[in-house]
Amino acid sequence: MVKVLLVLFINTILFSNSINFETALLLSLKNNKELKAKKLSIDISKLDLQQALNYDYGSLVFNSSFTRTNHAGHAFSMKLSSRQASFRDFGFTQQLEGIDVQPEDLNFPSALNNFENKISYDVPLFTGYKLTHAKKIAKLQVLANKVLYNFNDKTLSLEVLKAYNGAVSAKYFIKATQKAKNATASFVNFAKELYKEGLVTQIDVKQASVQDLNVNAKIREALNKYNLALAYLKFLTNNSMISDVKDFESIQLSKKNLKEFQNTAIKKREDILWMKHNLQTLKSKIKMEKSALYPSIGAHIEYGYNNNTFDGFDDNHNYYLAAIGLKYSILDPTSKVTIQKAKVNFKKASYYFEHMKDGIKLEVENNFLTLLSKNDILVEKIKAKELAQEILEQSKEMYKNHLINMTNLLSQQANEQQANAQAIMSKYESTMAIAKLKLSLGLSLKE
Repeated sequence: MVKVLLVLFINTILFSNSINFETALLLSLKNNKELKAKKLSIDISKLDLQQALNYDYGSLVFNSSFTRTNHAGHAFSMKLSSRQASFRDFGFTQQLEGIDVQPEDLNFPSALNNFENKISYDVPLFTGYKLTHAKKIAKLQVLANKVLYNFNDKTLSLEVLKAYNGAVSAKYFIKATQKAKNATASFVNFAKELYKEGLVTQIDVKQASVQDLNVNAKIREALNKYNLALAYLKFLTNNSMISDVKDFESIQLSKKNLKEFQNTAIKKREDILWMKHNLQTLKSKIKMEKSALYPSIGAHIEYGYNNNTFDGFDDNHNYYLAAIGLKYSILDPTSKVTIQKAKVNFKKASYYFEHMKDGIKLEVENNFLTLLSKNDILVEKIKAKELAQEILEQSKEMYKNHLINMTNLLSQQANEQQANAQAIMSKYESTMAIAKLKLSLGLSLKE
């Protein structure tokens, strides 16, 4: 069964859609649905900005309505609006009957039709600088969403690297376990030959067989890890055709001291820039709330037509209206509370901003120290792997010469297998450590 799995794996590699990290990253940035959804936040903020800018142009509205009524007040008003009122409508036909007589024509008019069409234009002339600050806030939010998208872009790149190098690690595990399988299989065959010759007991054969079965389990485990890593990579890239990966992606980063790295992070990190834009937004919001302390001025222009028939505009039934209005709140305690709340929110965000900068410095320091440690560990693990290989080769010769027993030989084989696995994992952890440090500086893995 293990041989069948290995044959399938080898055929997959030979006849596969193999991908390197650069291609995987480009596909992810292009196809990832979550990133596409987050990018739409930029479009929404741009529309908010356009909406704020459009307030300067005011609004032009056309209204058309038809009314039929015998309501005395409405009917009289509609006749006046259409310039069709006569003395009869006032009840003058009954004026000789006395001053206390209720005029029929005025109180009980016949049902009347009225077509009203008008175009009105409303425009703010002065809003206490409210619109000015609203536009500034909208522009800041466009910038904030852009840097947030770049932050999400880099976060995704780390996930792609994790999946890609994870798949590469799994490939190396498969090759390492195959090497171990060849070794344990040879131990079983050699032990059987020695047993036939009466040079060892049957327990040597059984011990070698147990180790061989354990390696079979390791191969299945490595194959499963490889498939899981590929599945995650397919998900991130939205490409189901990927079936193999190239070699480890090694991230490059110029050498600097910790202080230089921390300064770079404070200057370049997108979350810092995002927070700066939000701070400026909250500062502008204070000024926008203060607009309630100023008067607001607006203009209204209207041109309309009223008639009992719909037969177009003419000078007998049309009208115009132009007005400028001023509104000023003499006493409005709620505005002062709103302004104070805006100031408190700004102060609150300022503390978070300072806390964020301290947290970023700590994050960079942790990533910097982790990278130094992982690089040192990688060097040691590679040496340990090479030494374990030498010991295993020597142990094989010693077993053949009956200087050690099968237990000792299998122990050295297990040590060699473990050292190999640890070296592979150390390589993976080293690449991830430098990637995390680079991203924590606000730099891109693509740079």
